[in-house]
Amino acid sequence: MIFKIILSSIRGDMKILSFLTIFLTSLLISSMLNITLSIGNVVSKELRSYGSNILVLPKGNSLSIDVGDQKFEPLKNENYINESDLHAIKEIFWRNNIVGFAPFLTALVDDKKIVGTYFDKNVKVTDEEDFTTGIKAIYPFWKIDGKLPKDDSLDEVLVGSDLALKENLKLNDEINIAGKTLKVVGILDFGGEFSNKFITSLKFTQTLLNLENKVEKVEVSALTIPENDLAIKARKNLDYLDQVEYDLWYCTAFVSSIAYQISEDLKGADAKPQTQISDAESSVVTKIQTLMLVVSLISLIVSSIAISSLMTSEIYRRTKEIGLLKALGATNFQIYLNFALGSVVVAVFSSLVGVIFGYLISQIIAYFIFSHFINFSLIVIPITLFFAVLIALIGSLLPMKNVINLLPAEVLYASK
Repeated sequence: MIFKIILSSIRGDMKILSFLTIFLTSLLISSMLNITLSIGNVVSKELRSYGSNILVLPKGNSLSIDVGDQKFEPLKNENYINESDLHAIKEIFWRNNIVGFAPFLTALVDDKKIVGTYFDKNVKVTDEEDFTTGIKAIYPFWKIDGKLPKDDSLDEVLVGSDLALKENLKLNDEINIAGKTLKVVGILDFGGEFSNKFITSLKFTQTLLNLENKVEKVEVSALTIPENDLAIKARKNLDYLDQVEYDLWYCTAFVSSIAYQISEDLKGADAKPQTQISDAESSVVTKIQTLMLVVSLISLIVSSIAISSLMTSEIYRRTKEIGLLKALGATNFQIYLNFALGSVVVAVFSSLVGVIFGYLISQIIAYFIFSHFINFSLIVIPITLFFAVLIALIGSLLPMKNVINLLPAEVLYASK
């Protein structure tokens, strides 16, 4: 009997309008939620394409003394990191978040600025035999006329565009560095610190300086999440964290916690987060999430008002039905239950359809903004269902308070 009553209550034009209202609200909420929950990863990936976000230096190299306006770094270029230990960067707790790393060793020979690095080198890492890393991983946006030199090559060089213009160097030209002849295999069209340098394999620079197995610094690109108050507190001083906060911070992919773990596992090195990138990431994500939250709250309020108006009309249309139910002995709770179940059934179906279309809308939005798709977050389903049912219950139960306490005779004969 109860199923027949519910079935009859979910029919009619009003229910169709209720379905459409909750469907549109669920579509908006689910699309906003899906974008909000995935925006951190998307922004993080976008920012990763602009370079590294963690800098690893030998212990002591970061020590500096300020005398007046001058900064002195007494241990700079005197300490090195062992190249053979670099695999530890990819073996930390957050190893899957390490996109790549590139070691650097610089030299100045005959007024020529030389930097040695990895280009796309295979590095032996525990449980990951095919891991390759280097410039290609952390600077994917580099524009190169030609190709990258081979790793461990002793006769190939990449030349910065400004330097190539100054020295009138072209592809396949040969240059002489410290008595060794190198072939120009690529011209790097990129500004910044590399535009006036010869970029060689790390092995060539190590051989040139007689510094086998040594590197000056390592740049690391890691996927991180935006920093929150806990991460900012940890950045100031880890001693400010209690044990619970420390465990939460350590087990969260903040750029500071990943840098801390690299310092723990890489002997003789200090890893420091490049806070400019992480701060920009946090700022962008926070603003987008706030915008999504405001839009979602406004849609909830508007849809609640719309559902309430629809249900008020529906309840007054069925006033005599309520009076008849009361005359037959139905309690107020049973009448509430009848209307509530009908609304909940409509809300559940419309919200599920809304989640599906919301996911499609979020993919379209993400593709047009970020040029790639986002993952679906399963948590969106229960959250959207919760708000849809909440809207339906509030919208249906509040209007009933005006008619539920009327006497059956007053309702059936409309004497009041």
